[in-house]
Amino acid sequence: MTTSDGQAPVGSGILRPAPREQQWEPAVGGDQETAEAIDRHIEANFGPIAYVWHEMVSDLVHVDVHVVEPTPDRPFYTLITSGMSELPMAAPEGYSRYAELMISLPADWPMTGEAFRDEAAYWPVRLLKMAARLPHEYRTWLGPWHSIPNGHPAEPYSADTPFAGVLIAPMIRCAEEANTIVTTSGKEISLLALVPLHPAEMDLKVASGTDALLDAFSRIDVSEVFDPARPSSV
Repeated sequence: MTTSDGQAPVGSGILRPAPREQQWEPAVGGDQETAEAIDRHIEANFGPIAYVWHEMVSDLVHVDVHVVEPTPDRPFYTLITSGMSELPMAAPEGYSRYAELMISLPADWPMTGEAFRDEAAYWPVRLLKMAARLPHEYRTWLGPWHSIPNGHPAEPYSADTPFAGVLIAPMIRCAEEANTIVTTSGKEISLLALVPLHPAEMDLKVASGTDALLDAFSRIDVSEVFDPARPSSV
């Protein structure tokens, strides 16, 4: 996994949110133009939306998760958020203020409501929602090569997985144009992938930065398609 020009970036960006200061605030309204643009983008670049996991109660932004089922061309589930981009992030000048997130899961991943009662099946969806809401909760931003440990110290997302953090990264298993959603009024939204990390990979990122982590990734196959059996690259 490298940047689009083949060069590893310099920098890190480890997000460890402090206790939240603002109170729970219900999401209001809804940007229909943005929602429709996300739907069109998913259909054009990933395939038909089979169904949507809708939030019943939402804090700050209403984050739904669209599901594209496996196909011969893309033999895995593709999960993409909608709602994160309804509010701008506190990004510095020159970086995208709007983003949505995605992850791809194996074709045999349990994807029913009953299965999601078990955290072993649900944690990638929970991770999508948590990461999508994080920049609005803590007045920060998410961009390529940021990482988020699961607590401090980082702990596995469930008892059945070793993964304990996540890297925000560009997608590589798609066409270049899939990385940016554009609304009819011209708002540009970055579509970024979640790449779960082993504790040793998270430690390497903290200690030595993104370059070192991507060098380790180059020795194995790492992408936005999550492999629950993937060994640590470190």
